[in-house]
Amino acid sequence: MSDLSHLSIKSMRERVSQAEWQTRVDLAACYRLVHHYGMDDLVYNHISARVPGEEGHFLINAYGMTYDEVTASSLVKIDFDGNIVQDSGTGYGINRAGFVIHSAVHRGRPDVACVIHTHTPAGMAVSAMECGLQPLTQNAMFFSGVGYHGYEGPAVDLDEQKRLVADLGGHVAMILRNHGLLAVGATIPEAFITIYWLERACQAQVFAMNTPVRVPGEETVKLTNERYKPGQRRSIGELEWAGLLRLMERRYPGFRD
Repeated sequence: MSDLSHLSIKSMRERVSQAEWQTRVDLAACYRLVHHYGMDDLVYNHISARVPGEEGHFLINAYGMTYDEVTASSLVKIDFDGNIVQDSGTGYGINRAGFVIHSAVHRGRPDVACVIHTHTPAGMAVSAMECGLQPLTQNAMFFSGVGYHGYEGPAVDLDEQKRLVADLGGHVAMILRNHGLLAVGATIPEAFITIYWLERACQAQVFAMNTPVRVPGEETVKLTNERYKPGQRRSIGELEWAGLLRLMERRYPGFRD
């Protein structure tokens, strides 16, 4: 584990609402899960969560901490304009690209509580493929469709926000061309399971390159996708999250600090 003794991070537990604290704990766990499954990229990328009961505020990582270092108290609270509402004491500030992408989605999609953005090798590879994500596996067939956003350079310009939101539309996932992946969810568990399945689908697609592939028929793809819809199975993340938290307790117990 990383040594954070040099950082002045005071516990936020008694300084925020119970609902916000639970969100902080789940978001910190999400960061560590993304690290655990190899979906992080040094100190880059970002995961954000809307603050319950505080319109226009969301939590994001301090720019400079690795994902396995993130704790419930180290998360920074910012508003949709990028202003820091509550600092965590790390002195690191936030990543501007993180603010631009995440504030755009949170502002444009009120139904979204969590946004995850990654730069994995498989995700970046599929983002560069003209064909995009293909329904080669059951994981890929979870998605009835994904958004596609053309590459405009590092996402630091506010003008790009409207195009990001328009390209995401009502989808739960988007492929950022020549860049990476993005997933959203009505809950933190839902967003994590979505990015996990998207990542696995991209990995399988990359592994299958340069060999003939068998693509299921259109009706089978549609049927498979329907089986994942609400009412057909448990809510996404409902069953998985408790087990994933137990995994985090065993492997990264400091996430609740």
